Amino acid sequence: MARFELKLPKMGESVAEATITNWLKEMGDTIEADEAVLEIATDKVDSEVPSEVSGVLVEKLFQKDDLVKVGQTIAIIEVSGGVAVDAPSEAAIIKDAAVEAVEKTVETAKEAAAAPQDFSGSDKFYSPLVKNIAKEEGISVAELEAIAGHGKDGRVTKDDILKYVESRKSMAKTPAVAPTPTPKTQDPAPAAQSAPVSVNGGDEIIEMDRMRKLISGYMVASVQTSAHVQSFIEVDVTNIVKWRDKVKTAFEKREGEKLTFTPIFMEAVAKALKDFPGMNISVDGDYIIKKKNINLGMAAALPNGNLIVPVIKNADQLNLVGMAKAVNDLGNRAKAGKLKPDDTQGGTYTVTNVGTFGSVFGTPIINQPQVGILALGAIRKVPAVIETPEGDFIGIRQKMFLSHSYDHRVVDGALGGSFVKKVADYLEAFDVNRDF
Repeated sequence: MARFELKLPKMGESVAEATITNWLKEMGDTIEADEAVLEIATDKVDSEVPSEVSGVLVEKLFQKDDLVKVGQTIAIIEVSGGVAVDAPSEAAIIKDAAVEAVEKTVETAKEAAAAPQDFSGSDKFYSPLVKNIAKEEGISVAELEAIAGHGKDGRVTKDDILKYVESRKSMAKTPAVAPTPTPKTQDPAPAAQSAPVSVNGGDEIIEMDRMRKLISGYMVASVQTSAHVQSFIEVDVTNIVKWRDKVKTAFEKREGEKLTFTPIFMEAVAKALKDFPGMNISVDGDYIIKKKNINLGMAAALPNGNLIVPVIKNADQLNLVGMAKAVNDLGNRAKAGKLKPDDTQGGTYTVTNVGTFGSVFGTPIINQPQVGILALGAIRKVPAVIETPEGDFIGIRQKMFLSHSYDHRVVDGALGGSFVKKVADYLEAFDVNRDF
């Protein structure tokens, strides 16, 4: 009998680890080749890990909610014949070392609590401002290293440490209660304090699923981080509606893809970002990072009511056909739960279609660390003044609202308003005679 090491597979260039959310097989279970053994999750995407071989699961090296790095052995499968990859002891050693490291961290935290703060021994980089705040508030090195950083490369920013200080003070004022176990999440955003909720006999209590908890944390963190400002503009898209009605059948026949309004709008947004690169940035503390690539996030509602934002990479380099294929591919895989971790990484600006659900306009929350998000409202037939050389008259036009939320820390009204106006200009100047 040979022993096969099931390792956490590489899930994309930007993904280095994942959390085990569920074991689908137990020890002693028979596993077929390509059969899913466990479910894992990154901060955005849930997926399964299949077995490369047929055999029997004889050892699980990690448990549910454990964080595993790409390439680590997570299980041992015993197979009949074949070449053994027999080094389970190494994986076990890694896990034992991780447990020992946690125990040492706890001891270090206890010792450091009563000792002067000296951050020279930390391998992590902290700005002088963060160090000063830590010293003034009596935060130990171990505590500082445990704070989730939201800056570049996971660095702890001033906002991160101030939120931690505030949270620590709030906890000190709160009477001690019995702890309630909660599922682990990967690098959760700070949670907001909520008031007690009254529950009577007819109410139903439902725990949020993992993704809903993450979304909740991200939204609260975004509102706490960015100074949200909105600009709204109404757009006449009559020409776009007529053109799409005219070509959509031929488009689907030739390209094998449905033509929705979304790729047309995405094309206009990508063009506007090239004209206003100040919207294609992110913020890291007191620094602005200008993004080289234009990667458009596309907010998509999932069948279970949750939200995910797959990303169209290098959107400005795609023609309308390429944009339609990218939109349909990501949308379909999002609904089927087939997105890969890299599909949701690297976005530089996000578009959300609130009009899908009948909303005329909305005030979307910025997808951190981006500085802007555009909401597309529902397209409606409305009476409008039409200007002609012979004079003005009232006609029926197809119109919609664009709602632009932007981060007032780095984007002023002139830039935020000019950007959304440029998107509107591109849409209203749409060439009805263009080919697809």
